[in-house]
Amino acid sequence: MSWFSAVVVYFLIWWVTLFAVLPIGTRPDPEGDIATGGWRGVPQRPQLLRKVVITTVIAALIFAGVHALIVSDWLSFRSGWLALPEN
Repeated sequence: MSWFSAVVVYFLIWWVTLFAVLPIGTRPDPEGDIATGGWRGVPQRPQLLRKVVITTVIAALIFAGVHALIVSDWLSFRSGWLALPEN
């Protein structure tokens, strides 16, 4: 895997993981003061920095597994049962 494709794969994993982590631990504001710009669905304390750090750690672990799977011969399109038939 080249470094460019590794960065692209990591970014895609990070982005999907971010959307999986965002709703964890959020509690909406039940009253939601419209005068201050808050609606009822807006979280009281979103803790975005904490969620970005958690997302980065989880995405790094997932990427390590994906990278190990890609560089191994366990899942290969060149040999084995997934290989294309030769002409």
